[in-house]
Amino acid sequence: MKLSVAVLLFSILQYASGQPDSRGFISIDCGIPENSSYQDLTSSIIYVSDHGFISSGENRNISSDYISPSLAQRYYNVRFFLDGTRNCYTLRSLVAGNKYFVRAAFYYANYDGLNKLPVFDLYMGATYWHEVKFRDAGAINWMDIIVVAPADYLQVCLVNKGMGTPFISGLDLRPLKSTLYPEANASQSRVLTNANRFNMGPTDKSVVRYPLDPHDRIWLTYGAIPTWNEASATSVVRNYLTDPYDVPSAVMQNAATPSNSSIINFSWDPSDHSVNISSRYFFVFYFAELQSVASNELRQFDIIVNNSTWNKKPYTPPYLFADSFSGMVQGQAQYDISLVATKNATLPPILNAMEIYLVKLIDEIATDPGDARAMIAIQEAFGVCKNWMGDPCAPKAFAWEGLDCTDPPTGIPRITALNLSSSGLAGPITTSFGDLKALQYLDLSHNNLSGSIPNYLGQLPFLVFLDLSSNDLSGSIPYSLLQKSHNGTLSLRLGNNSNLFGNGTYYGSGPKKMDGALLSAIIIPIVAAIALFVIFIVLLLRTLKEKARRRVADPKDETTLLENREFSYRELKHITNNFNLEIGKGGFGAVFLGYLENGKPVAVKLRSESSSQGGKEFLAEVNGNELKELDVPRFHLSSPHEI
Repeated sequence: MKLSVAVLLFSILQYASGQPDSRGFISIDCGIPENSSYQDLTSSIIYVSDHGFISSGENRNISSDYISPSLAQRYYNVRFFLDGTRNCYTLRSLVAGNKYFVRAAFYYANYDGLNKLPVFDLYMGATYWHEVKFRDAGAINWMDIIVVAPADYLQVCLVNKGMGTPFISGLDLRPLKSTLYPEANASQSRVLTNANRFNMGPTDKSVVRYPLDPHDRIWLTYGAIPTWNEASATSVVRNYLTDPYDVPSAVMQNAATPSNSSIINFSWDPSDHSVNISSRYFFVFYFAELQSVASNELRQFDIIVNNSTWNKKPYTPPYLFADSFSGMVQGQAQYDISLVATKNATLPPILNAMEIYLVKLIDEIATDPGDARAMIAIQEAFGVCKNWMGDPCAPKAFAWEGLDCTDPPTGIPRITALNLSSSGLAGPITTSFGDLKALQYLDLSHNNLSGSIPNYLGQLPFLVFLDLSSNDLSGSIPYSLLQKSHNGTLSLRLGNNSNLFGNGTYYGSGPKKMDGALLSAIIIPIVAAIALFVIFIVLLLRTLKEKARRRVADPKDETTLLENREFSYRELKHITNNFNLEIGKGGFGAVFLGYLENGKPVAVKLRSESSSQGGKEFLAEVNGNELKELDVPRFHLSSPHEI
């Protein structure tokens, strides 16, 4: 007893974190209070709250008018979804590539008091599963799907299509061996609608499920048919090692057989308005001989579906071993099945069980699993509301707001852009952003993100735009981001972040982080330097202007300046072109024409040693005053017009 209690508590604790139990089962009672659970008395299965599997919706009890002693507890309440077009459950901790059996159950029972039957759609991930519709308020509707998980999680989504509020009563997941139902694979699933899994023998309303069926398939009785008899056995009906369907002995121990004829005839109507000419159904018929047949007796028959014989040779079921025939049919409103005894048979045909599945192609390619996991983690980390439910990119009609995804004709959609600007994000930047390996554009501006900028953002290979402005980020900027920004491969926006520095640059909001003393220490020296610079420029301009004015006002000023300048003999030779042109003679000697550097013509008076006048007179003429005699030749410059 103590061991049973311990196992029960362990399973409940696992469920509290959204994990499968020790058998790999996930069993959810949708609509019971958070963190509550119970054990079903009939099946011994532990059912838990859907808290941790979904973050939207509301709980409500069904109308008391629809509660009966035989009603299972899981149908007493529902979770319904008034908001959002798509609301999804996420079933985690699975194994990518493994096969799973999933059941969704619905019991309207006028839970909303409207007494109006809703119609809505059910999706498995990105792929349409089936429409959910009710024949009356007291009818339980459940449907199964056999699917290969494309990732380590599966998502079951309810979609509002404007015909009433979606709701759900229960959700189950059961693992299957990969050898079971080989027809279900990564490209197509098998959908069981309208409870089309039958135990053909019993005439009562008995139900076989877990633990009699280890996979928890629900086997209903086909119903009493006046022309049929029930055959049964107490011996165990075993399965072959290669049996692809693993039907339980509790089902195979019963069979239907015709009472007064050698033929079993019946028809099956899909009762599904969605069926069309392209719809395909997968039939599986199960057979086992339940009585020891004498040597002089023979049970032998043909299996005919819509006038097509499925067995290549007359068929005889094996004794106490489960056997099966399966096949595909397409595009019919009604299917006729006949088991016809051969002319050599002495015993009528038998049929133990039957399953009928709608074939569903995986026509919507889900988002890359790594990208999808990252987005789910981001949603959970920040509590993003928006329409972030189900697959991020598919179907396109339900793609998450703020995302851009690739849409390749072949291949898996990848997330290339994520805009979460002004989305109320708070706390550190989650590492999950670094798992978006195809990301090119990331905008996290105008939020309340804090802490440092993680290094992994600089490792995203295709990132060309990153906006982290207007947050509360601090610390240094990763070198990889700065390097990409400097070489022009990344547009990086970091403004208005308190205490964020990178490469000597402060990226804070500025004045709101500076006190008065700091402002004075920075601004006053700058203003003083600017003032000194302006004064210097003004004085320089004034000086230059004055010089220019003087040159314009008195053209002789420049000549006077030149006349008072000493020239070397070599310079005078250059000015006069080696005393080439003599233009006159005076009392001191010859006068030559020359040109200064600015092109102005001048007269060069050269005192001759033979001149009758002395050197003092010559200097007096040059300088206008008495000078002591020099031992070098003297020259006088003047305008030629003065000669």
